[in-house]
Amino acid sequence: MKPLFTNGMTWLTQPFSYEFMQNALIAGILIGTLCPVIGAYLVVQRMSFLGSVVSHAVLPGLAIAHFWQWPLAVGAFVIGLCSTFVTAWIGTQSKVKPDAAMTIILSSFFALGIVLLSVLQTQLNLEALLFGDILTITRADVWLILAVALVVFTAIKAFYKELLYFTFDTAGAEAIGLPVQLINFSLMAAITLTIVAGIQTVGVILVVALMVTPAVTAFLLVKELHWMMLVGAALGALGSVLGMYVSFYLDMPCGPAIALVVFGFFILAFLLSPKQGMLTRRFQTS
Repeated sequence: MKPLFTNGMTWLTQPFSYEFMQNALIAGILIGTLCPVIGAYLVVQRMSFLGSVVSHAVLPGLAIAHFWQWPLAVGAFVIGLCSTFVTAWIGTQSKVKPDAAMTIILSSFFALGIVLLSVLQTQLNLEALLFGDILTITRADVWLILAVALVVFTAIKAFYKELLYFTFDTAGAEAIGLPVQLINFSLMAAITLTIVAGIQTVGVILVVALMVTPAVTAFLLVKELHWMMLVGAALGALGSVLGMYVSFYLDMPCGPAIALVVFGFFILAFLLSPKQGMLTRRFQTS
């Protein structure tokens, strides 16, 4: 454990005096901002588990891409997007409920990924993929994450009204002539891109926590979707920064530290939200 109290305010700047920590800080803020913005759509549509499906389903793509020496992000994106379509296809072609279809795809694709890692004898670090290693982020990784964030944010800003209509009333959006299938495809692509960008930062498993937890926390605090995205993004970015401080000074893994910090935000909102907090409701009714 590193000393917290040093001369002046150096404890604030000391962690980021190293280049790898500077890269981690920028990447953490970008991912912490991006994930909750996309997560807000999943939360409102009650499809939060889809994020977990995609995050696990990218593993076969990572194994194949590594074996053929392709960019890992390409393999992860293709297979992750494929998993969303297979999930939707099962739902439309049978009586299987969405949650059951998602569970099947999650377990099957993840199992296939484990098998491919073994059969192809790749040197991928499975623990790093599952739990992330933000401290190994390079400047090239930061630029990739920034590019993904700019693409996603630009698309959301340009088509916010269509996305809003689609999110809350899919049937109505289709009735007035909006390209519902294209909107759904674009949203799935944005979700997959976000997860691929976040894998190295916090890992396959914990990227879902950063995508869903700040968005749900914001859901407890505000009503409108745009405020939910803004508040969620602020909480995600703040959680990433605080998580890195916790990781640095308490010698904890960075990804889990970030996930625990944003979970702490959720607990505070769950208890103290002005209108939906468990404790505040009790005080208002007493």
